[in-house]
Amino acid sequence: MRRKRLFILMIALLTCFSVWSADEISFSTNAPKSVAAGQNFRVSFTINNRGGKDLRAPQFPDGFSVLSGPNMSSSSSTQIINGQVSSSTSVTYTYIVSVGKEGDYTIPGATITVGKNQYTSNSVKLTVLPADQASSTQSQGQTQGRVSQSTSQPGNISNSDLFMRAIVSKTNVYEQEALLLTFKVYSLVNLRSLGNSMPDLKNFHVQEVELPRQKEAQMEHYNGRNYQTYVWSQYVLFPQQAGDLEIPATSFEAIVSQAYSTGDIFDDFFNNRYIDTKKVLTTDKVTIHVDALPQGKSADFSGAVGDFSLSSEISTQSLKANDAVTVRIVVSGTGNMKLIKTPEVKFPQDFDIYDPQVENKYSLKSGGLSGNKVFEYLAIPRHAGDYAIPEVEFQYFDLKSGSYKTLKTESYQLHVDKGDGNETSITSGYVSKEDLKFVGQDVRFRTTSQKMMSVDNLFFGSFVYWILAVLPFLIIAVVLLVSKMNSRDKADATRMKRKKASGAATKRLKTARKLMQENRKDEFYDELLKALLGYVSDKLSIPKGQLSKDNIESQLRSHNVSDEQISQLMRLISDCEFARYAPGDDSGRMDRVYEEAAGIIGQMDNSIRK
Repeated sequence: MRRKRLFILMIALLTCFSVWSADEISFSTNAPKSVAAGQNFRVSFTINNRGGKDLRAPQFPDGFSVLSGPNMSSSSSTQIINGQVSSSTSVTYTYIVSVGKEGDYTIPGATITVGKNQYTSNSVKLTVLPADQASSTQSQGQTQGRVSQSTSQPGNISNSDLFMRAIVSKTNVYEQEALLLTFKVYSLVNLRSLGNSMPDLKNFHVQEVELPRQKEAQMEHYNGRNYQTYVWSQYVLFPQQAGDLEIPATSFEAIVSQAYSTGDIFDDFFNNRYIDTKKVLTTDKVTIHVDALPQGKSADFSGAVGDFSLSSEISTQSLKANDAVTVRIVVSGTGNMKLIKTPEVKFPQDFDIYDPQVENKYSLKSGGLSGNKVFEYLAIPRHAGDYAIPEVEFQYFDLKSGSYKTLKTESYQLHVDKGDGNETSITSGYVSKEDLKFVGQDVRFRTTSQKMMSVDNLFFGSFVYWILAVLPFLIIAVVLLVSKMNSRDKADATRMKRKKASGAATKRLKTARKLMQENRKDEFYDELLKALLGYVSDKLSIPKGQLSKDNIESQLRSHNVSDEQISQLMRLISDCEFARYAPGDDSGRMDRVYEEAAGIIGQMDNSIRK
């Protein structure tokens, strides 16, 4: 008893000290989107405050009859989440309305006063459909999607009571032009479920539109009847070839709940009996006429069809040798963006160029893919000088004008100063390019007067002559001996280096992990790059000055390292180099690259040992 009183006291205290969650007052209008002429429907106005007063209903359009209202109702709730108490309250004013004439109408908002302020709700649009042409003996409930009468023969569902349509946004398009395919259900019965079915669409690139799992019913007047309709599935189609392409008939399996009669009037009155009935809904096939793209496209045309724009930007136009420059190109618009190829940026020949990073920032709309496709290019100049990056062209077929359009970015001028220091930096497994300088020497001839010499003074056969004759052989012998000793020492050092390659890489990985935890991005990628390249250099006995893509790949293959591991290593090296200069980063990306680097070193170590 004592515990019960304590519990009631706690609830009372929580209710008294609860915080009202609705800091801002909301006042909204709600009404169906469509109704049938002569049908009664509700128009309600809801406010999240009990203090509202002086409600003023809107002036309903001509032809509307207010049958009753306002009928007021209220609701409230209290929630306790993580110790935080919140409560909400709403008051709804409802009017029962009828309209006899079909057409499109706008119901204005109502006004209400809370404290010293007056609030106005939103207006809503309403479509009044023609009256259903069913017999006058049918009830309104039947025309709105529910079978209210019982039948002694359940399972008899006609094709006019329940069917499916395949609806396309257009039937005449160009190659790669987007069109929307919609499967819509029309129902006068109690539809419980419908099996999904993917149409067999050949010669189309297909992308499904994401729709809510909970389907929302809308009333639609079709062939003289008012049906409850559901947009079941939608697909954006991109035709891949010219000609008459067919969307074949597609079947769906529906489950309908039907009331049935036993023949006993008393049993039917006290017991509602229902049975589930299956019905296969099959759509009609649809033919799409696809026109070929006209002549006049350039060699660089990649198949882009739609409405697009092009922009570009460069990270800097003045830098030092061995620093990076980033060029960013953005294609924006609506169309077949997924099929747009990567534009080519023609960097100067002496630049180290990396594969562009592509980022898709588009979403699926009824007219195709809409948004941006971003291409980011990174290059590193190796020598001082003035360079030009020419404009980039992008051609697409414009659907509005029915012609090809060519967009161009601006060209850029780069001024590259001499880099700091003379040491060659190791980047991406490639060796920096060095200038080759040729020094010419003038050869000058000079004539002198000839003098006769005595035979006794001849150099040939003298002691000095023999010393000089034997000396080269002595030097060669000494050099061979020293070289042999150095080779033996070097071999021992190489074996030791190979043995310790994994340990040295592990130390660098630990240092890189510490830099990652401190969010020191540049130092992290530098250390990770040294770990990867240092391991390869030590394990394969490749001098750092000779590290190149081809050299690394050929040496790894000769040591039985798989192509998959080699590809992963080269991609990681490029990613590390790119990430050092690319703007922005996140810890998740650094963590992923770190884990991949540690994993590939271990995998290669096992492969090389074998």
